[in-house]
Amino acid sequence: MSQNSPILASDWRDGFLFVGNHLALDFLNTRPVQNGEPMELLSDFDALVRWFQVAGLLSSDAVTKLQRRSGESAASRRTLDAMRRFRERLRKEILAWGGGAEVDCETLEELNRLMAAHPMLSKLQATGSVPSLETWFEPRQPEDLFAPLAYAAAKLFAEADRNRVRKCGQCVLHFYDTSKKGTRRWCSMQLCGNRLKVAAYAARQRLRTNER
Repeated sequence: MSQNSPILASDWRDGFLFVGNHLALDFLNTRPVQNGEPMELLSDFDALVRWFQVAGLLSSDAVTKLQRRSGESAASRRTLDAMRRFRERLRKEILAWGGGAEVDCETLEELNRLMAAHPMLSKLQATGSVPSLETWFEPRQPEDLFAPLAYAAAKLFAEADRNRVRKCGQCVLHFYDTSKKGTRRWCSMQLCGNRLKVAAYAARQRLRTNER
């Protein structure tokens, strides 16, 4: 997806892009660029809650309860604004961290404050003979939506290989490279990978022609 190319309909999942391979990076990708202009996918509180549902963080029942409880309240509008600001601060931090910088102390403090105020919970899930431990959260108020995002960002900084956290070389989307070699430079094959492969092939063909 170049900054001047339209995003194809098939590139979406219910109105959102999920090419990051990590929740924190998928959150950054809620503001892509289309036709050279930033496009806000979290246009209102309903869109924000729907993103959480598509990301697998909220059930349809939880979405209905939260929308019924909060709706167009002042708290929901404040949360939406706060989420957008948090996303852009996180974007700058991840770009710097991926480039080799240490995580800023203010970012660490902010994530710790958010995780303390809106913690993720744990529960044992029966899965055969050995139960699994899963994290979950229950948003009783709009601000509780920060729980999985702060937790995901903290896990990214604490556990991820920063050398595999990248911004696509062709567009503004971020992704975690899970390829075996760890040399991928494009967000997805459909969005940017095919175009890079075509360009590389054309370059090889020109080189061969010049060598004749």
